[in-house]
Parts: sequence; structure tokens; C-alpha cells
Amino acid sequence: MRKLLSTLVLFFLTTLVTNAQQPWQKISDKGLKDVASNFMTPPSENGLLLWWGWDGPVDETVIKRDLDKIKSYGFKQVMIEAGYGMATPYLSQGWFELVRTATEQAKLRGMRIWVEDEGKYPSGFAGGKFSAERPDLKMQGLVQIEKFDAVTGQAVSKKLTPETVSALAVNLDNNTIQYLPIVSGELQWTPPAGKWQVILAGHQFRTSQTRSVNNPTRGKDITASLFDYLNPEGTRQFLAWTHEQYKKYVGAEFGKTFMGLRGDEPDFGSIPWTPKIMDEFKNRKGYDIQPYLATFFIKNLTEDAKRAKADYWDVWSSLFRENFFDIQADWCAQNNIEYNVHLNHEEAGPALVKSEGDFFKDMRHVGVPGVDAIWAQIWMDHVADYPKLASSASHLFGRPRSFTESFAAYTYKPTVTQAKWVVDYQLVRGINFVEIMFQPSSAGRPAQDVAPKPVTSTGSVTTTDVTAPRVPNFFVTDSFPPVAQYLNRATFLLSSGRPAAQIALYFPTSSMWLGDDESNTSNLAIAQKLIEKQQDFDFVDEQALSSVLTVDNGELVNLSGQHYRAVVIPSITTISKAALDKLKAFATSGGKVIFMGREPSVITEQSFMKATGKQNLDWAVREPSGELTQVVLNTLPHPDVLLDKSCPGIKYQHRQFKDGELYFFFNESDKKQVNKVTVKGTGKPESWNAFTGKIEPLTVNALGKGYVSMPLNLEPYETKFIIIHSK
Repeated sequence: MRKLLSTLVLFFLTTLVTNAQQPWQKISDKGLKDVASNFMTPPSENGLLLWWGWDGPVDETVIKRDLDKIKSYGFKQVMIEAGYGMATPYLSQGWFELVRTATEQAKLRGMRIWVEDEGKYPSGFAGGKFSAERPDLKMQGLVQIEKFDAVTGQAVSKKLTPETVSALAVNLDNNTIQYLPIVSGELQWTPPAGKWQVILAGHQFRTSQTRSVNNPTRGKDITASLFDYLNPEGTRQFLAWTHEQYKKYVGAEFGKTFMGLRGDEPDFGSIPWTPKIMDEFKNRKGYDIQPYLATFFIKNLTEDAKRAKADYWDVWSSLFRENFFDIQADWCAQNNIEYNVHLNHEEAGPALVKSEGDFFKDMRHVGVPGVDAIWAQIWMDHVADYPKLASSASHLFGRPRSFTESFAAYTYKPTVTQAKWVVDYQLVRGINFVEIMFQPSSAGRPAQDVAPKPVTSTGSVTTTDVTAPRVPNFFVTDSFPPVAQYLNRATFLLSSGRPAAQIALYFPTSSMWLGDDESNTSNLAIAQKLIEKQQDFDFVDEQALSSVLTVDNGELVNLSGQHYRAVVIPSITTISKAALDKLKAFATSGGKVIFMGREPSVITEQSFMKATGKQNLDWAVREPSGELTQVVLNTLPHPDVLLDKSCPGIKYQHRQFKDGELYFFFNESDKKQVNKVTVKGTGKPESWNAFTGKIEPLTVNALGKGYVSMPLNLEPYETKFIIIHSK
């Protein structure tokens, strides 16, 4: 009876939480008729977001003035960031009262509010409160404490500091190492023959640099320490100073006007450490990491040291997820708002792994996974497919939206047209929630190599370099509202229905833990070639294969209800047995698995240290060249988009509805493209113009077997939405 009551209570609570979710918090497919009814004027929560910097004195008059101006540019949402020179310090009572005023004023205007969870960046120093009030919870790092030479036959007798946890000696003649025991806080060792160097490793309070609004120098330094992200007590203290206070002041508008809290670039500038990590490591991996810690600071790692380091990365990245991201995501979900965060170095796989551990672990329970586009990470002269990290995470884990923070400190001073291109570049890679970053007019320089072009066909925009008011960016001028209206409608459409890519591309985080940066190079090359051949995909990670995706009659199904029919594995070093078992079951049921390049030689279960060697992969397609050969292309599922001639510049995004299909096309090139396209779908085709809000019928040729063909002519940088009604 007690068990039955517990089950009923759990069911009631789960139902209550689910029912409390707003439409923008869950995958929604009410059909194309419902989408059409909201197309002209989409809900505010689906609209364009402006980073609203509160520099200088801010009061109710300023808030009203700014919101009116921001709304006039076409923005439906704002994200408040604490600025310099405010009369009310960040996290003071006056700060929270101002946020309440902004929320009230946004509500009157039908707008929505987000708040950055920190006074500048990165997230996690609470405006300096950890340094001032809880120094015991400050971030720690594993560092090299000391390095010194040792002479053959001369005994080393050294009392070590309490922070020292590991010691080793490297023979510089042949790069062999000896692990040195630490007994009762002392090192006793007599070097044998050789040229020896002793390395001592230990933990210290060490923070990544922070830019704090409360720093009187306004500089980026270590004055305001981040807290220990791996310690749940630190995260709970952070919530008490921030999230709980917003709830106190504006909680009645949580999930209504107040949408959520936005994290910014939490990462580690040194090897992460937390007081309990060695115990956690032993519990999770089954062996003692202590002897290996000093090896992290030498160049030539032994095979055992490489595997120990990979195990360490696995453990700390799990602690990062569990004790930082999950706690915040759970708090937000319980309070009917969203946790929206992007990381650091998303555009550079090895750097991302070094400072963040594992992108997909971090995003596992985040409500709105994100990326940012700063400097010139996305521009017309190079390929940058990394926005697919955020969109793939949202698809895998059943989240309706993925986010971009764009245009902070941009290298170029983009025109309206160029800014639209940067955003469209991300939309077609699955991003559907856009934040335009405020930027002072002195931070950029005019583009020299890319001539601005007018927006064509779907609407015209006059470009201008006139400096905008202090809140918006360079290009947010009186010519911007048509683009804002376009983006409001485009992001609404791309947040509706379900993602429809049929291909999964394995993201090789664990191989990079082992130092295999070539796996990232292979992965990016495959991603680029797939996209340029109109073969859309999502990245999938180790945890998705081992514990998220389910096998269903030759398909892998994610938490968005999306079905993958093929999985491509780039050139990698390692994969888990659980992931391999899932892939084999998928292949056995009729799915396609393709190994490209080097096949995994390290198969893990509990740990890398105890991993086994290669397994028989005869059940999969194998392409040793690592190239997207015709054999590979023939193995992939039938494309849902097929052009009559090769055109790498045309990209697309496909979303499915219970009563039809949505296709978003983007010509990334500066050349007009004239094509005929065949797409999956049957029924009534329409063109939905996101600039004007008009819906017009199209004439197509039905080909049978669920496909139709039509002309697809795109001017330079033009986008088109094509919808096919099946009912």
C-alpha cells in the first residue's frame, strides 16, 4: 500500500510539473494550422532577444525609455546585464528592485525578460561575493607546485606542503618516469642513474579570470574568484545569492514575463580540482588517481598516464554536470523558468574539451543549450559548423530551443545584411533563439573584403553605418525592424514541430580526452561535407548512444521523437562498450553504422585504464579512407532534400509536423543559385514569407513515393520557407 501511495504521489508531482510548463518550454506540434495562425505575429517568448546592458544610472525613467526604443526596433525580449556606473550595486536590494521594475514594465509592453546570472562574466563569482564572504568555496585547480633536478645517488628528503598530492620523477635521458610515494607529508627518494627531474603537483585556490561589474578597475583579473563548480555547496550558495532573490522579487512573473536566467561561459582555466575528487574518482573508476596526477604536467605521457588523464577528465566533467549545471537546471525547472547557458571555445573541439570537459554532458539537463558567435567565429570567409552543437543537444535531449549570443566584440562592423547572414548561418544549423549582443561603436572596424549586398526577394533593407543608441548594436538602426520581424517569424517557425535530420554524426569527446585531436579534425571535415551535400545531421555523443537513444526497428529515436537512420563515426581512438553495443543492436535491426578512418582501439567500460582492445566491426560499413565516398553516400538514408545539381552554398533545415513538412533554405553564397529541388512530402505546398508574413501557394510536381519537386531559385544570401501540408 505504501509503495502504491508513493507511486501515485510521484505520478501527481510529475504531472504537475509537466502541466506547469509553458508552450515555449516543451516540444510542441499542434499542427500547421496553429502555426499559420501565429505566423504574422508570433508569441513574444519566441521572438528576438536583445542583450540590454545597464551601464550608468538606471531608474524607472531609463527603463521605460529603453524598453520603448528596444521594442520599436522589433525586439520582443531583453536580457538584462549589470553594467558599470550603476547607482545601485549588483545583487543589492536596489538591483533586485530595478529588475522587478523592468519586469513590470516589460509586462505592460507584452515583452519578456531574461537576466544574466552574473555581474559580467563568466558565471559563478556572484559579483565578488565568494571572494569576500565565502572564500572557502572559491575555485581550485590542480597545479604544478614545484619542479627541481635530482642528482644520481643523492637522496632527496623533502617535507611537502599540505596541498601537495602527487610526485614523480622524469628521466630526461629516455623520458621514463618513476611514481614517487608521499608518506606522512614527506618525499624520500634516491635517484638511480640518469638525468632526473622531480615534479610535484597539488591543489591551490585558482580561478579563471573574471570581469566583475563590482571591480573598481573595470578590468578582467582574478580579484573576484569563481566558486568551485565541482562542489554542490558552492552552487547552492550561488543560487541563494542570485536565483532565490529573483524569485523573492519577481517570482509571480516566473514563466510569464520573466523567462529565465542566462549563464555565460562557465569554464576552467586550469585542471579542475575539488576536495573530494580523489574519493569520487576511486568510487567511479575503481583505482587510485593520486600517483598519476603529477603526470598531467609532463609532455610525453605513457599509455597508462594518458588513460589515467582521460579517466580524470571523465570524472571531473561528470562532477561539473552534476554539481553545477544540473543543480541550476533543476532549480529553474522546479520554478517554471529556463536555464539558458553557453560555454567557452565551442568553435574549437580540443580547447572546448580542455576547459569544459564534455559539451553534451554539460548540456544534458540545460533547458536552452547555447553557443556564442563573437570576434569573427562566424563570417563569410570560413566554415564554422559549431552551432550544431547546441541544436544537436536540444534535439537529443528533448528541448524545443537552442540559443546563440551573437556579435559581442565582433571583428567586423557588420551591416544589417551581413548581420542577417551571420544569424541565418546559425538558423540553418538548427539555432532558433537569437540574442543580439550590445556593442560599443568603437569596438569594431569596417569589413574590408566583403562588400555589403542588399537583402533580396524576401524583403529589402537599406544598410547604414550610423551609430545606434547605446543599447542596440551597430546594425540595429532605423533600418533594422524589417529584419527583426523576419527573425521573429523565422525563429518561431524553427521552434515549432520536431527536428527531422536522419543522420547522426558521433562527436569524439572521449578520443580528445586521450589526446587524439585528429578525431576532431575528421569530425569537422565529415560535418562540412555532409552539409555541403545537403545531408543534414545532428551530432550525437557517448551518453546519447549509451543511455539516451532507443532502438526502434532500424532507427535510433531521441527525446524529441526524432528518428536517425544512420550513424557516422569519424576517425577515433576510443568508444565505450555500451555505445558499441547500442550501435550493433541498431545495425542488426536495420540501421546503418559507418566507421570512417581509424577504428576504435580502446573500448571502455568502467574506465580507460582497464579498457580492452579492438572489437569485430563486421556488422558495420567501414570506410578506411575517412572520405565521404560513393559507398558511404549510398549507405546513407535517401535524402529528404535533393538538388538537381551540386550546390555547396545551399543549406537547409527540415522540421516535421503531424500534418506536414517545413523546409528552410539558405543560400550562403554571394552568387545566385538556380536549381530544381526534390523534397520529402506530399500535399499542398506553400511559400511562407518571414519578411511580410504572407502565405502563398506553390506549384510543384508530385513524384510519388512521398516526394515532390519544384524550382528553387535563391538570390545571394536569400532564405525561403517552404511548407508542405499533408492534410
